[in-house]
Amino acid sequence: MLERNEIANFSLYKKQVTIFAPTNEAFQKNQKPIDNGNLVLYHMINLAKTVNQLGSTYSYVTSELDGNPPLWITHRRGPYHDDHYINNARILLNQSNFKSKNAAHTEDQVLHKIDEVLVPVCSPKSSADRLFNPNAWDFIAKFESFNFKTYRIRTFRQRINQTNKADIFRNEVGHTFFIPIDDGFKDSKPESVDGKVIDGHVIPRRVLFTEPTQKDYMFETLAESDNIRVFITFSQDTESKSKTIYIKSHTMVSEGNITKGVVMAAIKEANIPVKNGVIHLIHKPLMIVDHSVKQFLEEKEDGPLSRFYQEILDSGDVGNEFMQTIQRAHSVTLFAPRNAAWDDGNLKNLLRDKTKFRDLLNMHLVVEEKLYMDKIRENNVKQVYQAPTLNKKKNLYFNVAEFGNNRTLTVEGGGVNATVIQPDIAAKNGIIHIIDRVLGVPYTTVLDKLRTDPMLNNTYQLGQNCGFNRQFNDTTRKYTFFVPRDRAWQQARVTMPSAIKKLFMLDFCYFAVQVLERHLIVGDVPLTMEKIKAMANDTTISYGKEIYTNKKEVELETVRDSLKIAVEERVNSSFIIHWKGKKIHVFRPNVECTNGVIHVINYPFLEEGDIRISASSPLSLTPHLLMLAVTKWFLL
Repeated sequence: MLERNEIANFSLYKKQVTIFAPTNEAFQKNQKPIDNGNLVLYHMINLAKTVNQLGSTYSYVTSELDGNPPLWITHRRGPYHDDHYINNARILLNQSNFKSKNAAHTEDQVLHKIDEVLVPVCSPKSSADRLFNPNAWDFIAKFESFNFKTYRIRTFRQRINQTNKADIFRNEVGHTFFIPIDDGFKDSKPESVDGKVIDGHVIPRRVLFTEPTQKDYMFETLAESDNIRVFITFSQDTESKSKTIYIKSHTMVSEGNITKGVVMAAIKEANIPVKNGVIHLIHKPLMIVDHSVKQFLEEKEDGPLSRFYQEILDSGDVGNEFMQTIQRAHSVTLFAPRNAAWDDGNLKNLLRDKTKFRDLLNMHLVVEEKLYMDKIRENNVKQVYQAPTLNKKKNLYFNVAEFGNNRTLTVEGGGVNATVIQPDIAAKNGIIHIIDRVLGVPYTTVLDKLRTDPMLNNTYQLGQNCGFNRQFNDTTRKYTFFVPRDRAWQQARVTMPSAIKKLFMLDFCYFAVQVLERHLIVGDVPLTMEKIKAMANDTTISYGKEIYTNKKEVELETVRDSLKIAVEERVNSSFIIHWKGKKIHVFRPNVECTNGVIHVINYPFLEEGDIRISASSPLSLTPHLLMLAVTKWFLL
């Protein structure tokens, strides 16, 4: 190709040059139409430059093609070495910086190998007015004259003209432009694309090709003012065969008809280089919320939620009922498992049981409320926020971890802790959060749950101090564990400061075991709160001056001794445990694990008289507990 081009041969003979040479593999994988006559000149510049001399990120070097279209430079830092790109092509460093001289030995020349063919934007030879170096507006205005016959962009072009925004696309500074194709306006009214929406399709002063651009990093758009603030991120669906790259608009501050939240658009044609930056054709407009939650699920056969939607369809009447609920509700929040979440082998049997699958689906849906991540974060400041789901007996519990500017939202349902990998996808009737696991299908042991749950740190640490936790990795036994959450121990410290302090000291770990054993039941099957309530008998309970009539009491055989409690179920499916005059709220009932169930409680089963502090004996147990401890010691 180089030998057949007279201009290229002349440059090699007479001038300084740098050649960016695609590998054979690059040509084999290239799917874009190319003009062999002009292609080689687009891979040459008229100065000899090593990689370190190419210039800074978002700068460019000028190619030898007619019109001298730019080749954009990007440097991306890595943990072991930096990568360097020309447009979207990576420079292969171990095969680059090869230096030589021209035929007359008077000029320096440099060769770099790249992993992708550089394809210029130029109109065909048959065009009366050929364009070799169009800017973004030239490309939009004369789109039909380029080799993109599959798509049309007339609607967006018309809206640019009607809103007098063409100058943005003529700007000589390097920008990144996102142009929605006409097919993406089927559900949108063109007039919804106003000047602010067009601003939200432009990232200023950054020329972002897909390969070198950092994924999930928020880039500012031109839609930046007191009344509206929009960011854009690049992300890639690594689970689909097509490895689709999505562009996401994040509307943080909105006004008028613009809705807060995330809108996702798939790139249909990426990395179109122009004189003033790069263009990406996307399948629908950003910022415009034009679909319902149901339509979002139905939208794409290989989309990020295609497996979830297929499982809903395959469940027959259960799925139809679920989709009708989503469609009819005024506002919903859907926690939708991503495609890879459905590879869990534990799901196979559950999917066959329609009743269980209905409960599982309903656990992923909060009705009549839009739960944006910011709202969850605000509600989570003073206490762990929980939200009722369509599954009346299952609430969702949230935790927001913040590290600098990064925030991670996790949600727990049915004992499964899932991370929200894409929050705040906006729909006309709700919000969608994409999560990395299916809720309600336990995958951790009791030990793993204690270790990883952020609100159970104190109980986990107490059990670690004395070796109590080791048993919870045994999957042949079934545990029912009443676990005081961290705030429960904080409250106990208020009433029993010295005793609780010593309880967590290594010197007194034997007594910590005694306390924890009161909270633990080991049996053939784990006991849910509903089962415990059903096991109770009608009785009248009195503690001191307080008398509780018509409460149902049950005596549970714990590892240490028996535990007599009464269980009260409230209207909102929450539970109160009555124990020795105390009303202990079950903060999270029925947290399922692979080898048992955890009930997270708001106060430990502990009385002030259980642990005594004295001068002669720093820590002592009450007589009946001491006798039990001595008996156990003799039996060892």
